[in-house]
Amino acid sequence: MHDDASPFFIAPHRFDAMDGTGPTLDRRHELVPDSDEWMLGQHRVDVAGHLLGPTEARRTWALPNPVTLTVTDHRLVYVGTGPQLAVVDARHRRGISALVSGQIRWQWPSRLESSASTADAPARLLVVCDALRTIQQPALALIGSDAQIEQLSQEIRRAVATFRLTRPELVDLSPPERDALSRLAVASPRPGPARVILPGSLPVEFRSRDDYYRPRSADQMPYGAVSGQR
Repeated sequence: MHDDASPFFIAPHRFDAMDGTGPTLDRRHELVPDSDEWMLGQHRVDVAGHLLGPTEARRTWALPNPVTLTVTDHRLVYVGTGPQLAVVDARHRRGISALVSGQIRWQWPSRLESSASTADAPARLLVVCDALRTIQQPALALIGSDAQIEQLSQEIRRAVATFRLTRPELVDLSPPERDALSRLAVASPRPGPARVILPGSLPVEFRSRDDYYRPRSADQMPYGAVSGQR
């Protein structure tokens, strides 16, 4: 399967995925960009995977340590450590027991949802995608300080908007969608809204309804997995 059709919740977080569709990393475990790809920013944040449904939201995995998050004009890529969450080529391990990487390309996200920090939880940005074959929406949570999350929200929404506006062959936009993306592509000095719709998103495809998270016994669940969390 081509990497444009294999999103972060199938590769690497599908446990039997062996097709090597994750981002390419160098010997320092940093992203090797495509020839026409530009780096926009790099951050240290925590990440977790969620499934959002009509009546509940579940956190299905969380990495134990902060990751390096790279934002480019094509995608976001995270690289960190965690047990049994990804199959990584041996040349990239280099003394790290388990290297975990994943990506979201900018044709996928349908919206961003941010929440400020509270006394009980840090700030969070959900990058939400629509999916075929299921009514559940996979989302990657980026977790950090209020300033980090606000910066990431603006950085990602501008990158997504610019990506879609400049690729008419990939994303078919109506005039109202193009206008909405043009507004999102403009830098905003003020904090953005908590919920940002990203017009022109392409749904990602589950190979089956159980691709993202398949029922497992408690002693087989991945690190940080939480079943039924709302």
